[in-house]
Amino acid sequence: MAQGGSPTEAAAPVEPVVLARGPWTVEQVQAHWTDKQFEPSQANAQAADAAIAALKQRGSPSHDGVAARLAGYSVEGDALVLQLQPLRWALRLVKGDDSHSIAAMCVTRSADGRWLAGRRAAWLASWAGRWTLGAAGAVDSGENPVDTLVRELEEEWSVTPERIRCEALIELPQRLIMFVGQAWLPSGAQVRPDAEHDAFEWWPAEIDDWPQQAEPPLPRMARMLSA
Repeated sequence: MAQGGSPTEAAAPVEPVVLARGPWTVEQVQAHWTDKQFEPSQANAQAADAAIAALKQRGSPSHDGVAARLAGYSVEGDALVLQLQPLRWALRLVKGDDSHSIAAMCVTRSADGRWLAGRRAAWLASWAGRWTLGAAGAVDSGENPVDTLVRELEEEWSVTPERIRCEALIELPQRLIMFVGQAWLPSGAQVRPDAEHDAFEWWPAEIDDWPQQAEPPLPRMARMLSA
């Protein structure tokens, strides 16, 4: 029996909501795209305009474009089926309402189980100056989020995973959808951060030993993936 639905419409969740929980193999995640682009409200379109203008004023190279929105999803047997549609990338910058833009988060582990953490550069549109796990970014138009996981890891850290597992579909309070995967690097892999990171560390395999800069959402995420 298929299970699923659409992201919340009536009210944004107060806490992150797990819409679907794997794990799934990369072959078990299907993405079906519609050609019809999402049309935001006039207020959200204007807020997106203002957000892009603000980024330019502070010298950020971030630019507008076309990304992906989660229109619906279902769990059908062993498969996660995603219904995606194009939307304006800048809508993810609207405070409190990201229009169900979907991003992929590739939590990254070393061969011995340590966790890759990077501090995001001050010019970025989101989580500027804060520590995050692995790599993350918007799903491009026409892309399967599984491919986004691998692409972002290669772009941000110049490494290719030895294996990857698709973990969960999560809705955040600001109506951002996170497709979460977990990747393990081959033994001896050397990461090289891109311009989106100004520092990086390998945090211990034991989550309780993580440093002070690990904000509460990060160990919560790691514990969910370790369960």
